[in-house]
Amino acid sequence: MNVSDVLTIAVSKGRIFKEALPLLAAAGIVPAEDPETSRKLILPTNRPDVQFVIIRATDVPTYVEYGAADLGISGKDVLMEHGSDNLYEPLDLKIGRCKLMTAGRPGQQTVASGRLRIATKYVNCTRRFFASQGRQVEVIKLYGSMELAPLVGLADQIVDVVDTGNTLRANGLAPLEHIADISSRLIVNRASMKMKHHVIKDFIRQLADAVTQR
Repeated sequence: MNVSDVLTIAVSKGRIFKEALPLLAAAGIVPAEDPETSRKLILPTNRPDVQFVIIRATDVPTYVEYGAADLGISGKDVLMEHGSDNLYEPLDLKIGRCKLMTAGRPGQQTVASGRLRIATKYVNCTRRFFASQGRQVEVIKLYGSMELAPLVGLADQIVDVVDTGNTLRANGLAPLEHIADISSRLIVNRASMKMKHHVIKDFIRQLADAVTQR
């Protein structure tokens, strides 16, 4: 089969992919191997014309935007941070739900003097949120363990995704301000939508039906 005839879907291992598997199965697509245990980065499926590429969650929009994948499954938080207008986002899969929020010491909103220091991996989202309110902040980029930053004085607050809030509470922190509701979205490369229009539209329809019936 010609490579141009294969539909490539970019995904990342973890919670989102696990929750997406039943939806994909309802659309007739099942991985040929367990994505959690396979070492393959290109994973075949039960259909010879569909394959997955397994990449980091933050890279999914980039692979789709530049055409290395026709479609992808990505959290809205990642898409907001990526900030590209060159992707179609036709479907909310209604999985991987959480909230993007500021967090800090309970009841804290501002510091007595100077600008707030915010630790986050969502640098662009954070700057846009505070700029929209006319508030100046210093953003410190971290890649993990956000909750530690206020505890050791690195930052006044953090911006991160919040699900149950258990990790925040365990570290003496609390959610403060709501930035956005997050869920996982199907994204599509613009050129692929034109070149493989019928196949992709059919896939979107099947996936939408699976989301509705979920």
